[in-house]
Amino acid sequence: MAFDAVNMADWQISEAAEKNMPTPEEWRDKLGLEKYEILPMGRLAKLDFLKIINRLKDKPDGKYIEVTAITPTPLGEGKSTTSCGLMEGLGKRGKLAGGSLRQPSGGPTMNVKGTAAGGGNSLLIPMTEFSLGLTGDINDIMNAHNLGMVAMTSRMQHERNYNDEQLARLTGMRRLDIDPTRVEFGWVIDFCAQALRNIVIGLGGRTDGYTMQSKFGIAVGSELMAILAIATDLADLKERINNITVAFDKSGKPVTCRDLEVGNAMVAFMRNTINPTLMCTAEYNPCLVHAGPFANIAVGQSSIIADRVALKLFEYNVTESGFAADIGFEKFWNVKCRYSGLKPHVSVLTATIRALKMHGGGPKVVPGKPLDAAYTKENIGLVEKGCENMVHLINVIRKAGINPVVCINRFYSDTDAECRVVRRIAEAAGARCAESKHWELGGDGALEFADAVIDACNEENDFKFLYPLEMKLRDRVELITKEVYGGDGVDWSPEALTKAKMLENDPQYADYATMMVKSHLSLTHDPTLKGVPKGWRLPVRDILIYSGAKFLCPCAGTISLMPGTSSNPAFRRIDVDPETGKVSGLF
Repeated sequence: MAFDAVNMADWQISEAAEKNMPTPEEWRDKLGLEKYEILPMGRLAKLDFLKIINRLKDKPDGKYIEVTAITPTPLGEGKSTTSCGLMEGLGKRGKLAGGSLRQPSGGPTMNVKGTAAGGGNSLLIPMTEFSLGLTGDINDIMNAHNLGMVAMTSRMQHERNYNDEQLARLTGMRRLDIDPTRVEFGWVIDFCAQALRNIVIGLGGRTDGYTMQSKFGIAVGSELMAILAIATDLADLKERINNITVAFDKSGKPVTCRDLEVGNAMVAFMRNTINPTLMCTAEYNPCLVHAGPFANIAVGQSSIIADRVALKLFEYNVTESGFAADIGFEKFWNVKCRYSGLKPHVSVLTATIRALKMHGGGPKVVPGKPLDAAYTKENIGLVEKGCENMVHLINVIRKAGINPVVCINRFYSDTDAECRVVRRIAEAAGARCAESKHWELGGDGALEFADAVIDACNEENDFKFLYPLEMKLRDRVELITKEVYGGDGVDWSPEALTKAKMLENDPQYADYATMMVKSHLSLTHDPTLKGVPKGWRLPVRDILIYSGAKFLCPCAGTISLMPGTSSNPAFRRIDVDPETGKVSGLF
């Protein structure tokens, strides 16, 4: 039975649902796992992915479903809620349905957006553990990442304090001659801490480190998190981490974690992160939570490992791509699926009346401030105009050879007439469309949605990549700009153009993925441009090189790896009951 989502907070629904949540031992029986394939960690458990994959290697994979969205408001349009609702709806139809989703960052959890646990009757439980560190993967990544910086900064200090002979005799190290103006790595912390974006370290005497400018990023923006999302096993993780470029020396040569002799120790910190964590929805559909990379600058997906396990364990595996289809789906399509070798059966395009009204010319949506009445009162004109964004992204998904299912993630303030407009336009564009009230009613509210997805999964598709690997970097960026974003072309800054030519002429970068970096709030690089802008060009100002993940990241506009905390953050409303230790206020 669904809980009263209109009058109960998410943390209250989670607390009520947790009373009947299966234990790790019960999950072992439900999923047919062997004794040593499930690793209990309190109320949660990790799954030993390699044991499961090896045992079930001959079992056919289940159906593979990706969830994406139209261009969102700054509040997000409920992809995680929709993913959980779809699992619940499929479960109500008698299917063994589960998912593989990302772990949330502490930054958004304690800021404005919340935990990304879903919401209402379609959320992941236990919510407190999910929101506050889970089984420690992000902490392990922070420790591993910052150890890399400790290795580099201490090395710079020792090289300054000793000559070559002393360095070799006292430390056994060779001189790396790191250029302090070309340090790539920085430090990480899992909060939105704008005060740490630009810092100076090493103040004091000669024993207090090397004085230089430095920086912090948010932990989920670490290259280590990106690597966890695409690694195939521990050996692959180890190789990629050792190949990370931490800095460049004064001759321009990369200095890697292997050069610093720190990569293996970083892997030691991350040895347990390789296994997904098992959670479930409020209706007890299993879900693997693994990795949480930035969608702006990294792949923005849960891990390939989690998908591989889930496809063996479940008849239907629901996974989610970060941000809208122009970013998340494009990276799922051309990067994650290429790396994994997996082919999706269908993609779900999540749409809300709220976001469609915004794209139709509705008032500005500002996190932390009340919505304008235009978003809670019927306005057919705004919805119809805003559907241009939805149709554009339907067509993007169709370019991958997939006929998408549009899910109207229906809020209780939306009207029947508004939803009929969306359905009419989506179906005219060639997509299936279904309303879903999973937030309010759980699986019972997602039956039409589940049926549409089942039908789509039974339909053959012609999945194909947008570009071949042989295509040069600049040609890839041009193609993505025109075919996915709808721009007229690309303008390269002199610095970016020089770097692009260098990368294209160096064979070591030939198999690197193209990982676009731009705003998620618009199809363009400018977050203020809504709908489907026309007559614009994408300005690329730089290209970041992630040598461990093997990503080349063309940067359009300004993207910060350290978000800022708002004036009315979520942490002001979070509390702990001193009698029970229960956490309240999470959303």
